[in-house]
Amino acid sequence: VPEHVWRINLDTPEEAHQNLSFGAADRWWEQTDLTKLILASNKLQCLSEDVKLLPALTVLDVHDNQLTSLPSALGQLENLQKLDVSHNKLKSIPEELMQLSHLKSLLLHHNELSHLPDGFGQLVNLEELDLSNNHLTDIPTSFALLINLVRLNLACNQLKNLPADISAMKSLRQLDCTKNYLETVPSKLATMASLEQLYLRKNKLRSLPEFPSCKLLKELHAGENQIEILNAENLKHLNSLSVLELRDNKIKSVPDEITLLQKLERLDLANNDISRLPYRLGNLPQLKFLALEGNPLRTIRRDLLQKGTQELLKYLRSKIQDDVTSPNEEPPVTAMTLPSESRINMHAITSLKLLEYSEKQAAVIPDEMFNAVRSNPVATVNFSKNQLNEIPPRIVELKDSVCDVNLGFNKISSISLELCMLHKLTHLDIRNNFLTSLPEEMEALTRLQVINLSFNRFKVFPSVLYHIVALETILLSNNQVGSIDPLQLKKMEKLGTLDLQNNDLLQVPPELGNCETLRTLLLEGNPFRTPRAAILAKGTAAVLEYLRSRIPT
Repeated sequence: VPEHVWRINLDTPEEAHQNLSFGAADRWWEQTDLTKLILASNKLQCLSEDVKLLPALTVLDVHDNQLTSLPSALGQLENLQKLDVSHNKLKSIPEELMQLSHLKSLLLHHNELSHLPDGFGQLVNLEELDLSNNHLTDIPTSFALLINLVRLNLACNQLKNLPADISAMKSLRQLDCTKNYLETVPSKLATMASLEQLYLRKNKLRSLPEFPSCKLLKELHAGENQIEILNAENLKHLNSLSVLELRDNKIKSVPDEITLLQKLERLDLANNDISRLPYRLGNLPQLKFLALEGNPLRTIRRDLLQKGTQELLKYLRSKIQDDVTSPNEEPPVTAMTLPSESRINMHAITSLKLLEYSEKQAAVIPDEMFNAVRSNPVATVNFSKNQLNEIPPRIVELKDSVCDVNLGFNKISSISLELCMLHKLTHLDIRNNFLTSLPEEMEALTRLQVINLSFNRFKVFPSVLYHIVALETILLSNNQVGSIDPLQLKKMEKLGTLDLQNNDLLQVPPELGNCETLRTLLLEGNPFRTPRAAILAKGTAAVLEYLRSRIPT
């Protein structure tokens, strides 16, 4: 890399020497620092430590070079948000890279990495991480701390197992583990509530995991494994699934419960050992693609398989009556087809204990939703992404069972007393609303562990939170909070995460350093001068230590 590239923020450019008529307004090099540097597709074998002379960089792209190592000075680029070092010859990553606390995208695919630094979990703001096509045999357990990660690609490595801890990645939507040596998948993976796409192709799996909490899972790819049995348990909770790909396995039969997957659009069962199918498969309303070739099917002629999905489904539907034992018997009504409650997913209420009415742009929640609950104990309520102006009063009917309520992305301006009566509540998500305060009655929510109040209109820290001693996580980013009371916070012995990013804190009280239970303290994007960004970038422990050192004795 030419030397003057590293010095571009420091040296006056050539043209300035030749043309002395530059007015102050034209002297661009004095007004702005370099933020993006793209050196991709060259023949670089190393990067200079002088990269530290470009502290304003937000994007550094050196993919497709011949780098065998990275300079430790990269760790000083505290504003870096995207780093692409894919398609190089890296054998390891410097520990210093773990200091890049603002990094959102890290692309390391197609290198020669055989291990990763243990401190990987420090990259708490990471949203995208690509480690595919390396030589990794294991994953650091600290991955569990990457709670903002949305996409994780581990394909084409040498992984024999996945740590159960990655189930803590609560934001993860896409996980790709294609082409590894996985024999099992940790059962805790099934608790990843945000997961939408899971790729497990080309491994050594003998069975599929059960997915009780993956209510959003839309695509499951598990072809080219050694799966022999497909259980009802594997399928019955996946009511968002649109793609199920299980080709090239050893599956012998398909359970009737496959008909519960009402959103299924693509089902690939090619090249298995399936001899018969449930005819009710023909009733799946959205199914557009069904692959069955390469199976010893007795009931379906081979020429029918060639005619395409629609003909096949028509044939299966025509045979449904054969399945019913006596001609007079009514076909069983499943939880999916009660005509009066077609808007309501009774299966979700009865089996998943979930009451969901989200993304409907509704101003009120229809009474029929609450009527449908009857005596079923509902644990989770999701009314997010609507136009609600107030919390539905009938929510109080669920007070003996509900523990997780999501009212995010609405137009709610105050918390009702009904909500304060949900005494079993542990999780409350009310982000992106119009709240300015919380009522003192919320003190009754003695089991509340997690509250998300981000993107509201709080000008002061809601004092009632200091009195809810069970709280472990308070998310208050993107409000206008001007101050916090460190002495009250210190009394909250369970508090591990406090997110106050993008507020109006003019100063951080040094006594906050005494809140030693805090494992994650996020303060970026506030107008205070100290602690400086360099200290914030070192992580929570360093910030607390710094604050303690400032307490007047």
